[in-house]
Amino acid sequence: MTADPKYGRRHFFKDSALSFVKTAQEFIKQRDAPPDQAPPPVRHDWLRPPGAVDEALFLERCTRCNDCVKACPYHSIQFDRRDGSPVIFPDQVPCHLCDDFPCIAACATEALLPVGGPGEVRMGLAVVSHRLCTAGQGCHACVSQCPTQALSMDFSEMRLEVAGSRCVGCGLCEQVCTTVNDKIAIRVTPARMLPAGP
Repeated sequence: MTADPKYGRRHFFKDSALSFVKTAQEFIKQRDAPPDQAPPPVRHDWLRPPGAVDEALFLERCTRCNDCVKACPYHSIQFDRRDGSPVIFPDQVPCHLCDDFPCIAACATEALLPVGGPGEVRMGLAVVSHRLCTAGQGCHACVSQCPTQALSMDFSEMRLEVAGSRCVGCGLCEQVCTTVNDKIAIRVTPARMLPAGP
């Protein structure tokens, strides 16, 4: 293939310079452009799956094997972005307290221990913001969905009450609240953040 006689050194250097300038401009444009999507903030309001042992022991025993995640029929359990351990975000997909607890059955390291039934699960405790709650205006959606009857309406005060002895922290109330209200009025405080008992 013969070279174009009209294309000399001057054209070559000119084209090279233009190419360099275009590349530099594209780099600056990409560098200074706002990111398409900022990474989601790291959340700390996660719950451990049912049957989880105390947090320090859980972190020792859990091998991040993915078995509990795969066993959950509702896809409630996902990975913590910080360390890959299994967590539940109740406002997204709460724990449905399966009869046979397949997540616990799938755990081979005893990071999740068997429980006698849904009432023995202790993932957290639901806490109501009465300022945001619309129960006094007739919303009782969370009460009807609570699988342990931990929620009730105090009609004398026209406010929602949580029976701490019955609440297992599954998060169904929190997830229901997100579907019927503009602001979430009930949130689950994870067990690791609750004050230790006497």
